[in-house]
Amino acid sequence: MIDIIELRGLRIAALCGALPEERVRRQPFSFDIDVHADISVACQSDDLADTINYGALTADVQAMVEAEQFTLLERMAERVAEVVLANPQAQAVDVAVRKLRPPVPEMLETSGVRIHRSRA
Repeated sequence: MIDIIELRGLRIAALCGALPEERVRRQPFSFDIDVHADISVACQSDDLADTINYGALTADVQAMVEAEQFTLLERMAERVAEVVLANPQAQAVDVAVRKLRPPVPEMLETSGVRIHRSRA
């Protein structure tokens, strides 16, 4: 059985972009993460040890994003997926990353990517 733990609107200030100013000034990003896992045991036990601790997971994602620098949103999303899949209970993950202030002259609210990764 596969269930989904949904994490919506995780906001992290990070270095990501191809423009020179994006390489030195942190900007806001929003993350939506769907973790595919069998959480049926936790549904019965009501015990945090039987599921994925999303507090610890979001802390791990934030630590990685803040520590690294990216040129592309695609690479940032891939690294988030790698952090999530390091948890042995996670079978797959969907990661959406949105740049909240894209540096374009058009009135673009956000730019982003969405990826799906699973265990090999």
